[in-house]
Amino acid sequence: MASSSHRRRPQPDRDFAWRPVRGPLLAVTAVAVVALVVTLAVAFRPGTAAGAAGPERAVAGSASRAAPSATTTSATPTPSKPSKPSTASPKPSASSRTTPKASPSTTASRRAESGTAHAPSVATTTAPAAGRIRPGTTYQGVATSYDVGNGDGACSYGPTSDVMTAAMNTADYETAKACGAYVSVRAASGTAITVRITNECPAPCAPGQLDLSQQAFAKLAPLSVGRIAITWSLLSPATSETVSIRYKTGSTQYWCGIQAIGHRNPLARLEVRTGSGWLALTRTGYNYFLSEQGTGCGHDIRLTDIYGEQLTVPALAVRPDATQQTGVQFARH
Repeated sequence: MASSSHRRRPQPDRDFAWRPVRGPLLAVTAVAVVALVVTLAVAFRPGTAAGAAGPERAVAGSASRAAPSATTTSATPTPSKPSKPSTASPKPSASSRTTPKASPSTTASRRAESGTAHAPSVATTTAPAAGRIRPGTTYQGVATSYDVGNGDGACSYGPTSDVMTAAMNTADYETAKACGAYVSVRAASGTAITVRITNECPAPCAPGQLDLSQQAFAKLAPLSVGRIAITWSLLSPATSETVSIRYKTGSTQYWCGIQAIGHRNPLARLEVRTGSGWLALTRTGYNYFLSEQGTGCGHDIRLTDIYGEQLTVPALAVRPDATQQTGVQFARH
């Protein structure tokens, strides 16, 4: 990089500054005086000043107006041509497949605005709390059969005379999340039945497999067949039944297990009211929600189905093994 001394302005030649230039200087002065006189004569000739200055001002004025116009035009983006829509089928991304988390209160308000408690859901596959079994989806599998005995099973609903039941394979049972779900089962012949999940079918039952009660299986095929191909899907059926609450054997205000029975749609969450708000209880494989420290036992209960709808049950007495009616039910989808 050059030093600062190399960046100084050139200095006038000192010798030239002291050289006498009287003769040429007088000549140059005379020429300058003559030029000045000629210029003044032309400038003060009638009509010349206005005519000479006018066009220059006009040009300058038009130039000054054109400049902003040019600036404005260049600053305005040129609209791009719309691209042609793709004809390929869109592939769902991971986020599109993620379930939207609709506010349950919003869902309830929409139903209230429509004035129809049993309005069908438009996009049931986006149930916010659905697990492996999702509404609006058809699953393929096989059906086998077993003797249900008194009707009791892993869901701990107790003995029942209802024989249209089934045991769900362990994967789709999903730690009792399938308990109480109503499922439509269809055989290759086209015959269809509706069963309720009350039990779990452990290995070797595979994902997609349903172990039907013998009575239910017999409506699709002879029991001697033993095993048939089926498709099945989740239902939100019509029912006159309302939800009931049952406290587990041994429950007190210091420890309790709570179970919901008779819900139309699969249950996603059970919460109890505490002094600091709602507390979600942990679900067991035998379909009770436990409060190990007794928090919320005997207080209000809030139920949420897989569609996000919430039902609040006022406080019930802790009465082990007693089925207590609530008078509420989830909406049909």
